[in-house]
Amino acid sequence: MEQSTESDICTDPVIRDQWYPLRALAELPEGATHHTRLLGVPVSCGVTRGRPWARTESAPGDGGTGALPVIDTYGYLWTSLGEPPPGVFEIPEYTEPDRRSMNAGSFIVATSAPRAVENFLDMGHFPYVHTGYLGIEPHTEVNPYDVEIIDGEIWATRCEFFQPMAAATATGGQMSKYTYRVPSPFAVMLYKSSPVDPERRDVIALLLQPMGHEQVVAHNFLCLLDDVNSDAEIKRFQQIIFAQDKPILENQIPRRLPLDPRAETPIRADHTSIVYRRHLRELGVNYGVVPA
Repeated sequence: MEQSTESDICTDPVIRDQWYPLRALAELPEGATHHTRLLGVPVSCGVTRGRPWARTESAPGDGGTGALPVIDTYGYLWTSLGEPPPGVFEIPEYTEPDRRSMNAGSFIVATSAPRAVENFLDMGHFPYVHTGYLGIEPHTEVNPYDVEIIDGEIWATRCEFFQPMAAATATGGQMSKYTYRVPSPFAVMLYKSSPVDPERRDVIALLLQPMGHEQVVAHNFLCLLDDVNSDAEIKRFQQIIFAQDKPILENQIPRRLPLDPRAETPIRADHTSIVYRRHLRELGVNYGVVPA
C-alpha cells in the first residue's frame, strides 16, 4: 500500500462530507481491526460486541485520533471525515427478498475516484476491453441515450448494448438495457437487464473509497436476481470483468480526471462523462481531479 502524504489529505468540504464504505461487514470478523486510508487520512474500523466503529489514526495535519460517524448499510461499514447527510443514498432493491446482495470484491487501484467512475460509465470500451463478456466486435456502436440530473443525481437512460455474456446467469447473447446512476460524486451504479427476469433489472455498483488523490479501493456491490449460481461463481464473473478494467484505469494519464472541457476530446458516446465532469465542476470538487 502506498504511504499517504500531507498533500493527499482532503480539504474539499464537498468530498469530506460524503459517506464512504471502508469494508464489507462479511469480511470484518467480530473483534478484528481493519486499517486503511480515507482521503489521505489513516483510519481504522471494526465491529465490537455487534457495534460498528471507525476512527482516525495519527496523520500529518489530521489533528490526532478521534471517533468517526458510522453507518452499517448495504453490507458495508461506512464513515465520513466531515459532516455527512443523515443516511447513504437509497438502493430500494436491497430490501427485495429474492435478490442476492454481496460485495464481489474490494480492489486497490492506482487511479483517482473520478477516473474510476468515468470508466464505469463508458459503454464504448465494452467490445475492446471485455471481449466475449460485455461486448464483441462488430457490435461497437453506442446508440444515442438520455442524460439528466434529478435531485442532485446523474441518470443516464435508454442505454442499450449487445453483450455476448451479460452476467453469470446468461446463457447467450442479448441486447442489454442499461440505466446508469451517479448518486454521489464517488459512487456509480447501473441497472441492467436481468437474464433471469426481463421485467426486472440487476443492480451493480462501484462504491469508491478514495485512499488518496490517485489511489482508491473499489468496492464492487451486487444486488442480483440469481438463484442458480453460487456466491463464488457470481463473484468470479465480476472479478474477471474488474481485472480487465484495472490495467486500463492504472495506465490512464493523467490519473486525475481533467475537468476542463477542452482537456480531452469527447465523442457522442461520452455524453454521461461530459455531464459528470460538468457536475463535478458545478459542485466545486477539487479532489482527484485536474481543475478547470
